[in-house]
Amino acid sequence: MTAWVWADLFPDPREWVAADDDPAAHWALLTGVLDRPHDDPEVRDTRRAVLIDPATSDLLDRLDPWDAGRPLSGHDHPHYAPNLLTLLADRGLRAGDDPRVDRVLDQMLDHQEPDGRFSACGPARGGAVPAWDSLLCDNHAVVDVLLRYGRGDDPRLRAGLAAMTADLSETPQGRAWPCPPSATGFRGPGRKADICPQVTLEGLRAFSRVPEGDRPPGILDVARVSLAGWRLRASQKPYMFGHGRGFKQAKWPVTWYGAFGMLDALGRYPALWRAPDAVPEDRRALAEVAACLVAYNTDHVGRVVPRSTYRGFETHSFGQKKQPSAFATAMLLTVLHRLDDLAPEAAAVDVTALPSSKGGTGRVVPPR
Repeated sequence: MTAWVWADLFPDPREWVAADDDPAAHWALLTGVLDRPHDDPEVRDTRRAVLIDPATSDLLDRLDPWDAGRPLSGHDHPHYAPNLLTLLADRGLRAGDDPRVDRVLDQMLDHQEPDGRFSACGPARGGAVPAWDSLLCDNHAVVDVLLRYGRGDDPRLRAGLAAMTADLSETPQGRAWPCPPSATGFRGPGRKADICPQVTLEGLRAFSRVPEGDRPPGILDVARVSLAGWRLRASQKPYMFGHGRGFKQAKWPVTWYGAFGMLDALGRYPALWRAPDAVPEDRRALAEVAACLVAYNTDHVGRVVPRSTYRGFETHSFGQKKQPSAFATAMLLTVLHRLDDLAPEAAAVDVTALPSSKGGTGRVVPPR
């Protein structure tokens, strides 16, 4: 393997991941960390093993039809179809691998509002039956998985991307995505005009999957505004989006705003720290978040031992808290790999001295 550039921050767990018997962890390591191409024979063999793995079947069995006409799980819940599809894609699944995946993708494309946003069936609010509606966290999540599964040429998806561009707004924090009301008047928490940190990361992740020329003008400035949420956490904490332990310590499978999600999205925009006009404050912020991600999620030999998990995934390595998870470790390494050139700066960060959203100091949670 190549030299371990993060050696000054934490030990190299790649050999341990490679030796694990989880094919999804092996596939994520090969493609997301070691940069092996998808037509590499070992990558192809590993992906075939993923497709017949009982753990993959278990996740596929959880995928409910998108048009079932009943309320879907919350946007942060791993059973929310876009989150489940993301998890499956992280394991190597593609369109055409399972008819249940393709059916849900088709159903998502079929539920689109006149303004181009994709909709979801949400719980009834003052009515007798659930209703189809579209919040930005619906549209952005749906667009992201449709792009990831290769539906980018569908004109309906292009309309969804156009709606995302039109929804970009000047917020008090800068140009980003807020949380405007849906057609029924419902919207998420916080001030109406403020940036929604989760929706903005979802939008950035989605647009990272299209050619640069097809992205909204100034998309890098949106990424800077998102990162400023960390830099200004002591003075401009968004409602319900703090930067304390819950931000730094991932909850597996990862679905919501946190250090992992922030780096997963912003790491796809290397101009944030490499471009001629990149600012030292942004480099420092990214290095700080990376240092926190490592400190709060890895053990003394560099493995991820899940410290917070969603119920119902105990048969998966990422769903239990007693043993290190090769898959979770591979996913964390994938996120960090995009930031390899910031490794020396991350190693220089004193995580325990970083202030939190509430003005306190950081305290690393010891491994269980």
